[in-house]
Amino acid sequence: MIRQPFKARTSEELVALLGAVATAILAVIIIATLYFGREIFIPIAMAILLSFVLAPLVGLLQRIRVPRGIAVVSVVILAFGLIFAMGSLLASQLTQLAGDLPRYQSTISEKIQSFRETTAGRGTLERASGMLKDLSKELDKPNAESAPAAGPLLSPKAATPLSPVPVEVRQPDPGALESLRALISPLLHPLATTGIIIIFVIFILLQREDLRNRLIRLAGSYDLQRTTAALDDAAARLSRLFLIQLLLNGTFGVVIGIGLWLIGIPSAILWGILAAVLRFVPYIGAVIAAAFPLALAVAVDPSWSMLLWTLALFLVVEPVVGHVIEPMVYGHSTGLSPVAVVASATFWTALWGPIGLVLATPLTVCLVVLGRHVERLEFLDVMFGDRPALSPPEIFYQRMLAGDPTEAAEKAEEFLKERSLSSYYDEVALKGLQLAQADSERGALDHERLAKIKDAVAEFATDLSEQDDRPPPKVSATTDAEATSAVESVAEDAPYENLPILGKSELLPEWQSEHPVLCVAGRSLIDEAAAIMLGQLSTAHGLKARVEAAEALSTANIFRLETTGVMIVCLVYLDLSAPAHMRYAVRRLRRKLPQAIIILGCWMKDIDVGGLERLRDGARADLVAASLGEAVKLCIELARADKQSDIAPKPEQRSATTAA
Repeated sequence: MIRQPFKARTSEELVALLGAVATAILAVIIIATLYFGREIFIPIAMAILLSFVLAPLVGLLQRIRVPRGIAVVSVVILAFGLIFAMGSLLASQLTQLAGDLPRYQSTISEKIQSFRETTAGRGTLERASGMLKDLSKELDKPNAESAPAAGPLLSPKAATPLSPVPVEVRQPDPGALESLRALISPLLHPLATTGIIIIFVIFILLQREDLRNRLIRLAGSYDLQRTTAALDDAAARLSRLFLIQLLLNGTFGVVIGIGLWLIGIPSAILWGILAAVLRFVPYIGAVIAAAFPLALAVAVDPSWSMLLWTLALFLVVEPVVGHVIEPMVYGHSTGLSPVAVVASATFWTALWGPIGLVLATPLTVCLVVLGRHVERLEFLDVMFGDRPALSPPEIFYQRMLAGDPTEAAEKAEEFLKERSLSSYYDEVALKGLQLAQADSERGALDHERLAKIKDAVAEFATDLSEQDDRPPPKVSATTDAEATSAVESVAEDAPYENLPILGKSELLPEWQSEHPVLCVAGRSLIDEAAAIMLGQLSTAHGLKARVEAAEALSTANIFRLETTGVMIVCLVYLDLSAPAHMRYAVRRLRRKLPQAIIILGCWMKDIDVGGLERLRDGARADLVAASLGEAVKLCIELARADKQSDIAPKPEQRSATTAA
């Protein structure tokens, strides 16, 4: 009886291990393919990114009745014409800069000399330099002395030295074919790469729908309509993002180029284009782009004013573009986490060199968008996306498992800046406990883990004990109509957001005891954790509550239960599989507290109103609540004289329930 589960578990672990090994081998194969096939994959990647940029222009031409083939060819010719023009401009600028570099040597020497003269410890540096020179002379001295020892070269017949015969090696004149080959060879690789990119861009733009359908087929999606719409939307978003990013970075390069030209930096067009290209590199692109003009400013200007103006230009333009214009144009983020940006830049640079560094962010954005819309690629969004990897309920549950309620309390305080405590307990904490209940039902949590979760929840509730359950202040509405609309919208979205906080004077006399509310766990430690949260929330609304564990419902302990001043008993369950336990627990509480109102808190996942009513009728409870907020609302209404008659059970109902 024991070996069979052990064997099954071992086989499952073996299958999981083999799956992990297969995934690792596949990842290694993919990375090796990308590395050794970079001559092919780099043009394809550039073609894909260019197709995203050019797709809106093709669509614009098609909307004005231009045939698709003509629109694609026209846009591609225009785009690559601009690229070739920019390349020729860069080549001319580089040639001019290379010719002017010798003129800047004297300026650099003068600045180095002036820097050395003004540097403290000049004598020490000079002495160290002199010592190195002397040491070099000593090391070279034996070679210099050994040369005359051999004597001059003498002829065998005379003592006169022989004069050296000059030797000149001449290559034969290359033919016309060799000259043409020497001219074309350096251009073959760039031309071939450019040709591949042009061909792929044209075919991608012509076959967009077919490629999309093939991707859907490879993804294995069962909902073709939804996946097709999602991928169309993703392609449109990527096209808009890359086009806007290209225009924004191009504008940045133009501004930098004009600024450098006004300052007087040579080859300002070159540095403007370089700044536009390098700005695609995250975090360090603008820094690298600024390094070259700054170095040139030092070489050109005998003073330091040009250097300071160039530095000020980059320090002003980059923050304005990055922190003001970019958030206004396409939001605060490209959808990537900062760690993913750095990791992707490192990965693609190691694979494809400098071109990989430039393509890293656009390629990773494409992967994240695919991960958000294709189910099988969801892991890409989890790995690289900026959305939280875990939902708030999962974070709460994970922190309770780890026994770290402090971090969970910090997350809760962030939530409470916009919502109420009741909403947090219902939307985050209670759903986190439902995850724990699901793990407990499948045997994934032992008693020690369950006790750890319960203790962490108790500490968490203590950390939030000073929190008021009033919703945070909103911006005041300008008119009564707006105020009414705002209240109605809050009521629809969160019906327990504005629960009143009762003062002692608002309570009925019999409700002014020390603990008018008793929260009792149904069966498990998770039920007790939920009861602790209910007790803390009830106390926050002016109804002090006491919490009892599930052991209090046993036959031996029920009669020792302290019930002085108790007006409401909230019986808490997160397990739907125990209707008989609910019925017997209500019967014991009814015998012990015949005058108290019993509220059955059934906080299971995905339970409807009909199911709640059946559970209440089967357990013979007075009222039923599907959430923490609803349970607190019932308690508040029962404690107020003006509301009690609406929901309190009638005397004949209570007598019938007691008799049953």
